[in-house]
Amino acid sequence: MNAYTIADLKAQAQRRVPRMFFDYADSGSWTEGTYRSNEEDFHKVLFRQRVAVDMTNRSLKSTMVGDEVSMPVAIAPTGFGGMQHPDGEMLGARAARAFGIPFTLSTMSICSIEDVSEATGGAPFWFQLYVMRDREFMYNLIDRAKAAGCSALVLTLDLQILGQRHKDLRNGLSAPPKINLNTFWQLASRPRWCLSMLKTKRHTFRNIVGHAKSVGDLSSLSSWTAEQFDPQLSWKDIEWIKERWGGKLILKGIMDPEDARMAAASGADALIVSNHGGRQLDGAPSSLAALPAIVEAVGDKIEVHMDGGIRSGQDVMRALCLGAKGVYIGRPWLYGVAAGGEAGVKTALDIIRKELDLTMAFCGERDIRNAGRHNLVNPDVFKG
Repeated sequence: MNAYTIADLKAQAQRRVPRMFFDYADSGSWTEGTYRSNEEDFHKVLFRQRVAVDMTNRSLKSTMVGDEVSMPVAIAPTGFGGMQHPDGEMLGARAARAFGIPFTLSTMSICSIEDVSEATGGAPFWFQLYVMRDREFMYNLIDRAKAAGCSALVLTLDLQILGQRHKDLRNGLSAPPKINLNTFWQLASRPRWCLSMLKTKRHTFRNIVGHAKSVGDLSSLSSWTAEQFDPQLSWKDIEWIKERWGGKLILKGIMDPEDARMAAASGADALIVSNHGGRQLDGAPSSLAALPAIVEAVGDKIEVHMDGGIRSGQDVMRALCLGAKGVYIGRPWLYGVAAGGEAGVKTALDIIRKELDLTMAFCGERDIRNAGRHNLVNPDVFKG
């Protein structure tokens, strides 16, 4: 593919995907201030360039919650992946498997747990779970993930209620999408996307339809999703989820040192510093700005990951230098799959790997596990 940066893939995705689905990926809540800060704050972190050091035999290999990875990057759970490209989550999971990094499937994916397991030949992947009012449905989801061989469960804690996302409201994006003159013209303007979507049977949230009570088709899905996210979620819920799951547990959506200490005390294996890509609380700090205080608060009591705003391998390096043991990419993989399917995801991963490798070398490191604050000119940039 003719792409040298994630921005190149984003531009290609915008040309190929109907606006409602592109905007779903490329938007934040309210003023989108936090969404923009997630990207912009990376540029405040400056590297120490070192010279006359041995740059041979470099390695990006690491581990995330004990799983070996070819680089400390995982694909983040994102909704509507299968609307960026037919069978999008299946293609993303295949690309991640070939690359040697984790793929995290969202509860709100278009392709089901079973679809992705089949696409990867039964190879392990991670599954993301929301806390919902329908506990029986949650039990079933957890059991389905176990049966599919998922090696880690990512529990999202920051979606008890939905942030107000103006682009989605203006586009009429819902579950299912509202079909009106606006959406009709959006679809008509992307005939190649429409034709490709006719070749797959996967057009709805297949983890939900046919599995949740009273959700047998698209018409009943919207009302179900509107009432299911549980505003009474508490730390006690983690106990029964952890017991039911019985495997590696990652808590996603931590932005405060006090919550980080609670996450460490819960017995989870890792936490993800995340503001949901700027799609929940607008006016919150960027994930990167919140990272150092959380790392300091928990020490080595729990593994710290982060997501939000990563658009390059240099951004990955910055997060690692500030204490993250691994990062997640959401929009970059969505841009890649939208631009070119499985090959597009591979291109996105290749871009990030090359940029990370070169940046590590310029900083005088040969092993990514040695990246740290000593590689930065201004390691205290986010301290008050």
